[in-house]
Amino acid sequence: MRYRDCPTVEVTERIETTPEAAWALVTDIDLPARHSPELQSVAWVGDADRVAVGNRFVGHNRHPRMGEWSTESVVVEVEDGRRWVWRVTAAGSTIATWGFEVDPGRGAVLVRQWGRMGPDPSGLTAVIASMPDKEGRIIAHRLGEWEAGIRANLAGIRAELGG
Repeated sequence: MRYRDCPTVEVTERIETTPEAAWALVTDIDLPARHSPELQSVAWVGDADRVAVGNRFVGHNRHPRMGEWSTESVVVEVEDGRRWVWRVTAAGSTIATWGFEVDPGRGAVLVRQWGRMGPDPSGLTAVIASMPDKEGRIIAHRLGEWEAGIRANLAGIRAELGG
């Protein structure tokens, strides 16, 4: 596994709720800050107050080994009621892309969150550069942390919906 290949992690859960209720939660940018072990806070930038293409928000993160940092994200895609995608930037570079998707079904919806590393260098690439022979393990470990955060978000959605 190589960083340059933009590795991705994705988790999907079936949640008994309406598509509208699920969409309201996945488009609440505070949701991950309420449930993620890493994202500490998030706030819209400027006059932005909702998920819409071009709107920006800032996230503040904390990790026991990587310290604290902030990133700015921009919403790059919205399919109302179904999917939204944001690009995470640092110093003007795209260091990750994330998305939420809601697929309606009978009596329940599938809620999916995913994250893709890169394509530009991030804090992780400095770690990889210091131990290039361990690149695959470093990426696998980080994707595991991302997956744990995604699972926490999906569990939080379920809990907030009363399930």
